[in-house]
Amino acid sequence: MGSGWHEWPLVIFTVFGQCVAGALIVSGFAWFKEEDTAAKARIVRSMFFLWVVMGIGFIASVLHLGSPMRAFNSLNRVGASALSNEIAAGSVFFAVGGFWWLVSVIGKMPPALGKIWLVVSQLLGLVFVWAMTRVYQIDTVPTWYTGYTTLAFFLTLVLGGPLFAALLLRAARAPFKGSAAAGMSVLALLASVGVIVLQSNELATIHSSVQQASALLPEYGTWQIWRILLVTAGLGCWLCPLIRRQEPKTLGLFAGIVLVVFGELIGRGLFYGLHMTAGMAIAG
Repeated sequence: MGSGWHEWPLVIFTVFGQCVAGALIVSGFAWFKEEDTAAKARIVRSMFFLWVVMGIGFIASVLHLGSPMRAFNSLNRVGASALSNEIAAGSVFFAVGGFWWLVSVIGKMPPALGKIWLVVSQLLGLVFVWAMTRVYQIDTVPTWYTGYTTLAFFLTLVLGGPLFAALLLRAARAPFKGSAAAGMSVLALLASVGVIVLQSNELATIHSSVQQASALLPEYGTWQIWRILLVTAGLGCWLCPLIRRQEPKTLGLFAGIVLVVFGELIGRGLFYGLHMTAGMAIAG
């Protein structure tokens, strides 16, 4: 898929984490709006899969570090290290959100406290994604040291999160039209295309004394086309029934999220493949 796939643990960790953060926001809003107690309980139970996916992401991140002890050691520099901040933010998000789910699913969470706790969890998800972006704002890596990195990470949240939430809500048999959320995902797709075009042009201007950024991944354009096609097809599994004013099927939504996530995994692999140490790099 490109030289960036050797960083597959980070590819999985970042994409899965961003999708979970987005899905918690959307499914959480649906939970807030639901008035039927039984439906609210089903929504909470379906959120189990959010934390399963988040757990897979964290396992992948530990594999990248080599051992769990390194993960603990990396927390020693919280506040001073972007990597430590990312791990801390992700751990807090996982712990706070997971605890909200656990107490809610056993029916021990007071309603008023549950609402506040969920909002805090949603905000922590956004903080987690923001902390991810700061890890890659490295001035010696000009291909990453750009606003496109931050934008791309949050676009993954909007591309995958709402669709993942739609799948969970459909599985929970909860009423969820999802037109607004689907529209946001479509806008995120259009923005992603814009980022690809603009960043491709910028890559041609970045070079060092020995290397051109645009030469790092010779098939960059081809893989980006495949990525956009997969994401478009995935969102289509959600949008087509909505356009026909039909309820999306669970199987269709599942196929959709698989396609979107796979497309975003390709995009993130390309991102890591663009790593370029710039001791003497020049942009412009």
